[in-house]
Amino acid sequence: MTFKNLSLVLLSFLISFQCLAQAGVSDGFSAEEEDLNIGGDIFSDFNEDIESNQVMEDERFFRYGRFFTFSFSLGITTFSGNRGIVTENAIPSYGLQLTVFRDFQTAISMGIGFSRHTMYFDQTTLEGFNGEAPGLVQVGQLRVYVGYKYYMDTANLGTAITYSNPYLTGRLEYWYTTNKFIDNENIGNRSGGGLGVGLGGGLEFPIKLKESYLGVEILYHNVNFHDKNTGSFQPVVDDLGGDAYTTMVSYIWNW
Repeated sequence: MTFKNLSLVLLSFLISFQCLAQAGVSDGFSAEEEDLNIGGDIFSDFNEDIESNQVMEDERFFRYGRFFTFSFSLGITTFSGNRGIVTENAIPSYGLQLTVFRDFQTAISMGIGFSRHTMYFDQTTLEGFNGEAPGLVQVGQLRVYVGYKYYMDTANLGTAITYSNPYLTGRLEYWYTTNKFIDNENIGNRSGGGLGVGLGGGLEFPIKLKESYLGVEILYHNVNFHDKNTGSFQPVVDDLGGDAYTTMVSYIWNW
């Protein structure tokens, strides 16, 4: 009897130990699963926060933002270098621009501009005119461009700065230059185009909020004018190198 009882006790002990071991392993896996679930919830919540913030920002833009603007501009175009030395600038320069907003701070612009200038050479010793004096030269500068605008965040600045809507802009431009020799019919028109970039910035003051604005923009233009390396006007100037500068005042319609 004693041996039989001892066997029963040992058997009961082994069965109990096995059950406890299985329960421990199960609890371990459950804990790990809970940890993984907790981690998954963190990333899920993070993604949900990002999506929620984006939705809120989009809703705010559709409610308070500007979608696109159209502007008409008047101003002046000037030149540096040898081109600036021999050029008289007519006023005004003209411009038309369409701007499409991506959000509160970024926009894509495209437009066209035109300015008129004059040069005058009464010398008969110029290199490129076979002993004839060109006289008055009327210069037309037509340019088309596509650009990018970045409107600065002014939320923490003063009211006056906030309402001025300051921005920076960069453009890829194409300038087409036409030279008409008004005083000498024996000399044909000379024309050609060149690529350039424009860099600068501006301000847009609201006239009627979200409907109309008054804009001021100043730009520097580095342009590969088709005749910038010409020696035709020697010895007056060695070439027609130089950069362009524009200052424009715009009336802006907003939608």
